[in-house]
Amino acid sequence: MSDLERVDYADGDQPLTGWLARPDGTPRAAVVVYPTIVNANPPVERRARMLADAGCLAMIADLYGEPVESFETVGPLAEKLRQSAGHYRARLRAAVAALRGHPEASGLAMAAIGYCLGGQAALEIARDGADLAAVVSFHGLLQTQQPADPGDIKARILVCHGDADPMVPRSQVTAFWEEMDAAGANWHFHSYSGVRHGFTDPGSDDRDFDAVAYDASADRQSWAAMLSLFDEVFG
Repeated sequence: MSDLERVDYADGDQPLTGWLARPDGTPRAAVVVYPTIVNANPPVERRARMLADAGCLAMIADLYGEPVESFETVGPLAEKLRQSAGHYRARLRAAVAALRGHPEASGLAMAAIGYCLGGQAALEIARDGADLAAVVSFHGLLQTQQPADPGDIKARILVCHGDADPMVPRSQVTAFWEEMDAAGANWHFHSYSGVRHGFTDPGSDDRDFDAVAYDASADRQSWAAMLSLFDEVFG
């Protein structure tokens, strides 16, 4: 992460470490990036740099405040993070507050995006009523412990979803649609046929996990959809 700047922040007594990517010139928006279940890793770092290339000040959030040894051992950390909606959302709010308080983010409109668990996190911070202009979930989990109430969601929402994702069954998709409608949210849902979980990460094909697979077309299309939304929201 030599080209990313460390940002120290906290959720209550839990120290956290964010990683900041800067654009050339004045940023047009500030974007929190919620990482995958394994926290900040090279694919997520690459996305932060891509956001900087698109003119955004981007900060990778810290979900746990402690190191992740491996994909196989991260389960207890994720369970602890999501022990309750209140605990989960407090951790997510801390990242938004850290980026909002950064001097270079002063006066900027803000967004949040996320991948896998981070995609769920992005939707959770939207459900929490965060003052964000846009939220984007890439192959994120859609279920929640605390569905949004009418008027809760301020952000425009874009969900980019693999229709063949076994971690997000069709019943979860339709429940999410109904939740968003009941909440009066402004939402778009892009579903890519035959596409599984983890479709934005080329490394998905190297894992011995049948639920995940890279899909180059869905990767390109979903990123383009996010940029189009950002152009509309941020100019």
